[in-house]
Amino acid sequence: MAGQPSDIDHELVQAAAHVARTRCQGDNHTMAAAGRTEDGRIVTAVNTYHFTGGPCAELVLIGTAAAQGAYALRTIVAVGDRDRGVVPPCGRCRQVLLDYFPAVDVIVGNGDRLRAVPIAELLPESYVWADHQLDTEPSKNP
Repeated sequence: MAGQPSDIDHELVQAAAHVARTRCQGDNHTMAAAGRTEDGRIVTAVNTYHFTGGPCAELVLIGTAAAQGAYALRTIVAVGDRDRGVVPPCGRCRQVLLDYFPAVDVIVGNGDRLRAVPIAELLPESYVWADHQLDTEPSKNP
């Protein structure tokens, strides 16, 4: 079930908005993401746009967090440049987030309608790729 507005990590949204406003310049970097680690730290990142494709800010954030020794995220949010506000993750990012962090909450919505949603709600009936997700399901063999 989706979180209520009081559950929103406003500090996280502000961190992503600050990075979007100050670091996203031009067409190469148009999105910023911020993630709250299990130990409470905030990690930020920006996307890397290229005409051949490129990683979204959420994917860069996963690598940045790992480089800082954070392998679990509690909450994540992406914010667009030019004051576009919170932007929900694309389909690829939803799948990767579910595979890496099946319990992560994603902040979506805009203005006073922000809400924290479990990643599984953003990707219902999803393909299960990660072995660690299979380990959490009850055994079907007696």
